[in-house]
This record gives sequence, C-alpha cells and structure tokens, in this order.
Amino acid sequence: MREQIPNIITMIRIVSIAPICWLLWRGEYPLALMLLVLAGLSDALDGFLARRYGWFTRLGAFLDPVADKLFVMAVFIVFGLQGNLPWWLVSLVIGRDVVIVLGAMACRWLRGKLEIRPLMISKLNTGLQIFLLATTLLHVALYPLPLWLTIGLQWGVAATTLLSGIAYMILWGRYAFAKG
Repeated sequence: MREQIPNIITMIRIVSIAPICWLLWRGEYPLALMLLVLAGLSDALDGFLARRYGWFTRLGAFLDPVADKLFVMAVFIVFGLQGNLPWWLVSLVIGRDVVIVLGAMACRWLRGKLEIRPLMISKLNTGLQIFLLATTLLHVALYPLPLWLTIGLQWGVAATTLLSGIAYMILWGRYAFAKG
C-alpha cells in the first residue's frame, strides 16, 4: 500500500489542474501561483518517494508524465485563450504532443511493445515550456517583462518543440519498422 503514496500525490496534482486553470482564467494570480508552486513541490515529492523507497509502479510510470503534460497543456490553453501566448505556439505545443502519442500508439500496435524514454531535446523542450509559462505568469501577474525576452522564449519553445517532435517521429519510424 505504501508504494501507492506517490500515485496518490500525482492524482491529487492532476485534480488540481482544474482549479488552478480556473484561478488563472479569473486573474487570481497570487492564489494560482501558490497552487502551482504546491503542484511543483508535489511533483518533486512523489519522485523523491518513489526513488528513495523504491515505490515504483507501472501506474506511477504512466501517471507522472501524464500529469506533467496535462498541466503544461492546460496552462498553455488558458494563456492562449487570454491572449497571453500566441495561438500558433499553443497549437504547436499541443500538436507535438498529439503526434508523439499517436506515434507511440502506432509503434505499440505494430511492434506489440514499446519502451518510452524521453529524449534530451524533449527534456530541454519541457524545461523551456515550463520556464515560458512561469515567465508569462510573472509578466501578467507581477511585472511586465521586456518584449524581447517574451518573444525570444516563445521562439525558443517553438524551435525545441519542432525539433523534439521531428526527433520523436524519426525514432518512432525507426522503431516501428525495425527488423526483429
């Protein structure tokens, strides 16, 4: 039962997405920021518990990255709807994740199995996405940032999103059609 503690923390994080997005939508940034920080700390906590005590489960291996992706996509959508991020970037970020999921499903269907390991470009992309969301929140809630910084971050996220998506398409293609 103890090995389920990280999964319970992750599920609470998933449930917190809706109230955080609602708070962002209503412009209640201090409370949204506090809940986002708590969600980030919970992500660190469930990972620590899983590593420290060996509380790894198949469910946890699936839920944790799903929670992270749902958070990022939901906040991108809210900021896109508010006009704080351009729609072309929101569409690119969501489109990449859809392509990756569909590619993984196709590989699983063709090969009968699938090992998922994040690529370095994907880790960089996720880090930049989170940094962009944090700076966007800072920009709308507390302190207007220089235009060159926000535009630069948006283009950095766009570039790593494209490169990551292409890298996964190549990887899935090789894996799906490899002999053996």
